[in-house]
Formats: sequence, structure tokens, C-alpha cells
Amino acid sequence: MGNSAATHNESTNDRKVVLITAASQGIGRAIATHVARSSTVVLFARSESIEKIGMELGGLGVRGSVTNEADLKRLVDVTVERFRRIDAVVNNTGHPPKGELFSLSDADWQHGYELILGSIIRLARLIMPVMIRQKHGAFLNISSYAAKQPELTRPVSSVFRAALSAWTRVHAEAGAQYGTRVNSILPGFVDSYPVDQQIIDTIPMKRIGRLEELAKAAAFLLSDDASYITGQNLLMDGGMVRVI
Repeated sequence: MGNSAATHNESTNDRKVVLITAASQGIGRAIATHVARSSTVVLFARSESIEKIGMELGGLGVRGSVTNEADLKRLVDVTVERFRRIDAVVNNTGHPPKGELFSLSDADWQHGYELILGSIIRLARLIMPVMIRQKHGAFLNISSYAAKQPELTRPVSSVFRAALSAWTRVHAEAGAQYGTRVNSILPGFVDSYPVDQQIIDTIPMKRIGRLEELAKAAAFLLSDDASYITGQNLLMDGGMVRVI
């Protein structure tokens, strides 16, 4: 039994450790499932099932909220204590409040900030010291096409996703000297939820994205194959957003 444990520890130490938030379903879980094939994943979500999902993928599941600073600190502490490293982070979050622009309350806007931007800034503050010691690391922020094409039906998301693009650039610049890369993916509509045919008709590729496609792009940006890519906000929307 002792030999088996030693072998397990050696194989674990050889694998990159990737921390993924909001990983119990949708985009987060798809990325976790794909990345777990070659890395050890630490999954974070509010769902009671996250511990089980983490174990099923050969990693660790930690329950908590990205909007709770104490939960984020516990997540980082548990990961470092268990694995002694954090090689990559996927910042995935839920959706902020929707509503008519002038009816949204201060609390709605504050929640949007805490969810989309504040949580990512706080996690970077907690994890950067680890990556500075390691002299390497990668962050990937899962954003939205609304960062490039703000929509009146999604005002809170549009505003803070645009801010997240700016954060991606400044974090990338600050982290580059330490060997840390920072990028964002801006998905369009994907197959994790129903999409109206009228919307699909506006997409040049005439279909929505597949979670598997997004997961593969995420894995690439986290990998050494993307070692010279940083500060980028990559649209994955089938050509829907028509900007230069």
C-alpha cells in the first residue's frame, strides 16, 4: 500500500494542477473534463456535487462561492497544501442579474461586479504569489461576446465583461515578468442551454458553439503550446460579433 501511495504521489507531482471555478456544470465542467485528461484539476463551485465531480475526475472538489473572499482563500490554501503548486487557473463564473437598464438596483450592479470582476481580481491576488515563486503560471478568464458587443438586454454583463477584458490586459502585463500568462475567451452562444433559432440565423456559421470546442480552446491557451500568447481576448462566436 505504501508503494502504491508513493507511485500516486509521484504521478500527481508530474501533472500540472489546474484550478477551475464554477465547475459543476456547463462551460466550467466541460473544461474540467477535458483538462483532467492530462492535468490534476481542483474544482470549485457552490453545488453540493462538486466534491464528487472532483473525485470522479481524479482531482479535488471544493465547495464555496466566488463572491466570498474567505471561500476563495480557503480554496487556494487547500490547493497549495495538497499539491504544493498551482499551474493554471480558469476563472469561470455564473450570470449576473438582467433587467431594464434604469430599473437595475445598486445591489444588482454590485453583485455583477463581485461575480464577474471582483472575484477574479481577488483570486489573482491570492494566487500570484504562488506563481511568482514557481516562475510560471497561466490564467484564463471565461468572459462573453458582450465584452465586444454590449447588449441592452444584458447591461450588467456587458459593462463588467468589458472591464474584464481590460483587467486581462493589465494583469497580463504585470504578470509577464514572472512568467505568468493571462488570456480570456469570449464565447458566443453554446450548447449548454437552448438558443432560439432566430439568434442562430444571425450567426455566420449558422450554428451555436459546442462545449467541446470551447474546452479544447481553453486547454490550448493553458498549455505550453500557447507560451507566447498573453493579454488576448479571444472571441469564439462563429463570426457573430462584427468588429475589427
